[in-house]
Amino acid sequence: MKITVLAGGVGGARFLEGLLAAAPEAEVTVVGNVGDDITLHGLRVCADLDTVMYTLGGGIHPEQRWGREDESFGVARELAEYGVGPDWFTLGDKDIATHLVRTQMLEAGYPLSAVTEALCARWKPGVRLLPATDDRAETHVVLEDAEGRRAVHFQEYWVRLHAPAAREIVFVGADEAKPAPGVLEAIAAADVVLLPPSNPVVSIGSILAVGSGLPGGGIRGALTAASAPVVGLSPIIGDAPVRGMADKVLAAVGVRTSPSAVAAYHGADLLDGWLVHETDAAHVEAVEQGGIACRAIPLLMTDRETTAAMARTALEFAAELAR
Repeated sequence: MKITVLAGGVGGARFLEGLLAAAPEAEVTVVGNVGDDITLHGLRVCADLDTVMYTLGGGIHPEQRWGREDESFGVARELAEYGVGPDWFTLGDKDIATHLVRTQMLEAGYPLSAVTEALCARWKPGVRLLPATDDRAETHVVLEDAEGRRAVHFQEYWVRLHAPAAREIVFVGADEAKPAPGVLEAIAAADVVLLPPSNPVVSIGSILAVGSGLPGGGIRGALTAASAPVVGLSPIIGDAPVRGMADKVLAAVGVRTSPSAVAAYHGADLLDGWLVHETDAAHVEAVEQGGIACRAIPLLMTDRETTAAMARTALEFAAELAR
């Protein structure tokens, strides 16, 4: 079985752990979000790609679910002594090694997809990890506060400002960015495409925006044209995100924080199936009235076993939809 997964950071990585346990023989391709990518201290940081790589490769910090296990911060302390910022985003010493290798390869002319493949040769994540694009496609957030109306990089919005109310989400460069080599092919060849319970706007939406202004519609266009069923899992339980700031960014794009509203935001042209948490069974009818098959199941990723059960149900649901 060939499975293609669109993945952001922590939520996507945790779901992938369960998916690999549920379908150990499957050939899994992960299309990773690059909208969070940022350059700090001259180093190119790809937070979501690294979170997937470290998680599946056994190097993730087990409590944080981001960053490296047994990390140290000697370089960060030295930078602080020099008064060099930004001080709101702390890079660990082990993590810096990854960013050094990536930055050196990028400056030598290698595309991000080739760099990611080289980094994964060490970590062996058990999936083919592809960036959504090799081109610049950054997520920016428009704010309106005491400093006036301004746009900030998503990392500054999330890490430094702690996700205040947002006015607009802008995928800078995404519409003209070309999907990375292998991305469209992985979608076309898939038996099933899965959207994990990741942030629908800044994790999944930023991937779907890649190539939207190009002939064929880029990644979203490929998914709407795909013969494989596309099944998503709701990141919203009740009226709140399981984790993160999805409610803030959903409000910025005019979408209610609810399982059925997020399904409608993705659209029936994209989704064939949508899974909601068992306590949100009342949303099933609304989702299905919108033309998307829906089922209520347990959706909390409390451990690898429960996550594997979620993934298994998603695959079974997709098989039903494909008949």
